Formats: sequence, structure tokens, C-alpha cells
Amino acid sequence: MMRGMGNMQQMMKQAQKMQKQMMAEQETLNAQEFVGVAPDDMVKATFTGDKKLKDLTINPEAVDPDDVDMLQDLVLAAVNDGLSKIDNATQQTMGKYTKGVPGM
Repeated sequence: MMRGMGNMQQMMKQAQKMQKQMMAEQETLNAQEFVGVAPDDMVKATFTGDKKLKDLTINPEAVDPDDVDMLQDLVLAAVNDGLSKIDNATQQTMGKYTKGVPGM
């Protein structure tokens, strides 16, 4: 009976260790910068790993008062590109922790 308790403690230690690793990797990810770009680099959106927009650079050539729709599309493209880069990096970094875990 006591032997089962030792296994439980061992499992708890493993879980705590894994949680610390996860938190450290998440912090590293959050500190990284991800740059989303629109076609022809007309717009660049720079994000932190926790999906905060840090910088938005718009090429002056993209600014056409007669074609605001194009500029909006370029901004959306850059923002979505940046967010998908974060999602991919998060999946690659954190995915190993959630593999095989029910409900994750």
C-alpha cells in the first residue's frame, strides 16, 4: 500500500517539473517577436508571442486615398500572418505538453 503513495509523489513531482518547463517555454515564446507581412511587404505587423501588437509599419506606397480598401486588406493580411506565425510557434513549442492530454 505504501508503495502506491511513493508513485503518487513521483507523479506529482513530474507534473510540477513539467508545469515549470511549460511556464518557462511560454514566457520565452511571449518574449519573442513575430512579424506578419502583407504581400510585397507593404504592411508589417510586429507582435509579441502573447499576441500583443507592438508595431505596425505601413509603406507610403500603400497609402492611396482613392483606395482605402486595399490598405485595409493589406493591414488585415499582415495582422493575420503575424497571428498565424504565433499560433504555429505556440503549437510547435507547447504542443508536446498537450499531446495525449484529454481536453487539451
